[in-house]
Amino acid sequence: MATTYLTRTPSTAGNRETWTMSMWTKISSVGTLMPLFNSSSDANNYDLIFIEDSNQLRWWSYQSSSFVVNLRTSRLFRDTSAYYHLVFVYDSGNATADDRIKLYVNGVQETSFSTRVNPSQNANSLWNSTLEKNIGRDGTSGGYSDKFNGSMSHVHFIDGTAYDATAFGEYDANGVWKIIASPSVTYGTNGFFILKNG
Repeated sequence: MATTYLTRTPSTAGNRETWTMSMWTKISSVGTLMPLFNSSSDANNYDLIFIEDSNQLRWWSYQSSSFVVNLRTSRLFRDTSAYYHLVFVYDSGNATADDRIKLYVNGVQETSFSTRVNPSQNANSLWNSTLEKNIGRDGTSGGYSDKFNGSMSHVHFIDGTAYDATAFGEYDANGVWKIIASPSVTYGTNGFFILKNG
């Protein structure tokens, strides 16, 4: 997927306060910047989730030249031999600040971050707006022209519902986290399920 990506511009906005993204990703290299998904209008207004060249995962929502979301994991993503299951939950209506954005890795909620800026309550994200959406590349946000180098599979976007990782994966009899091939979820206005056989 190093030179390919997916893009879509929805005609109407969905729920900009509540959404979930689930994806299985396998990286092919380390030490390079790799965008997972992005929505942006210009260098001062964008949502971007990416693995940076330090191998940490970053989640940015940058609006009117300030961060609405700024999340950076303590964990490093350096395993090129297996898929990571990543689930991103945006739920800005939540009364608990640390529950407004959640990240799950292989079924477990990530709690250790070197940087964390939560959205204010009921803050809108740009991801579920009418701006162009990109899977596997950074669109126009600040010159990050890199593309994702690896594979993606079973990419779900849920518009309007905050799901945890158990909606998309489960442990098998050996304690290995596995894909739920047909999850029982509600996709909402702009939701989708792509790369089913990736």
